[in-house]
Amino acid sequence: MNTKNVWLVTGASRGLGLTLVKKLLLAGYRVIATSRNANSLVREIGAASDSFLPLEMILADNNDVKKGIEKSIAHFGRIDVVVNNAGYGQSGTLEELTDEEVKSCFDVNVFGAINIIRNVLPYLRAQRSGHIFNISSIGGYTAAFPGWGIYCATKFAIAGITESLAEEVNQFGIHATVVYPGYFRTDFLSKDSIRIAANPIDAYESARQSEATHLNEINGNQSNDPEKAANILIDITKQPTPPVHLFLGKDAYAAAAGKISIIEQQLSEYKDLATATAFEE
Repeated sequence: MNTKNVWLVTGASRGLGLTLVKKLLLAGYRVIATSRNANSLVREIGAASDSFLPLEMILADNNDVKKGIEKSIAHFGRIDVVVNNAGYGQSGTLEELTDEEVKSCFDVNVFGAINIIRNVLPYLRAQRSGHIFNISSIGGYTAAFPGWGIYCATKFAIAGITESLAEEVNQFGIHATVVYPGYFRTDFLSKDSIRIAANPIDAYESARQSEATHLNEINGNQSNDPEKAANILIDITKQPTPPVHLFLGKDAYAAAAGKISIIEQQLSEYKDLATATAFEE
């Protein structure tokens, strides 16, 4: 891929999305950036130009996404790389969260990405090329964080969607990669970004402790640099056979290794019992 390729980045008004968009523009790429408020994109980056298109897009609304993709194609003529980055963190145990809170998180974190993929694929298939990055989280591989189950569930969904998508589109020369970032130093964990359960239950002490740790201790002290993450995503698009699974950060690697170790141990421990399911011959 060359520097004239067109990138579409959702959730681009802050955090990793904004860092990536700025780096892409400096490197000579053409960029479509989406946000719930296009004015925030214009303030941070600039007005529409031959190299940049800020778009206000309601990701959970398929028709709005379709119109946004059509505007993008009309502006640049093509899309080469898609980064489904938009999303937010929702804390709260399964018992605490309301139906509305759960559905809202899935609408943005999961169905928003699905709407983008659904509407961009006809163009990628027609040009028989492209790369789709779906930003999950290390919480989309291991959900051993009390009070973050629904958020992790949305990120597990993104991982499953991407793994299947990679098999569906490889015949068209299109790549798909699920990205599992560890903790990156953005405003993702700030009190203005994280949504807290509206009806907390005092009995869930471990969930409250995890929530407080993330908001008060991890926030602002994350070990990973979003600038380096953006560089890695750009580098991955230049590889002829990019990975389907990409873990970002030493912390993500450590968490993934821990989960794999647990699975391997339980596979071994329960193998005889769990495989005794076949019909007797």
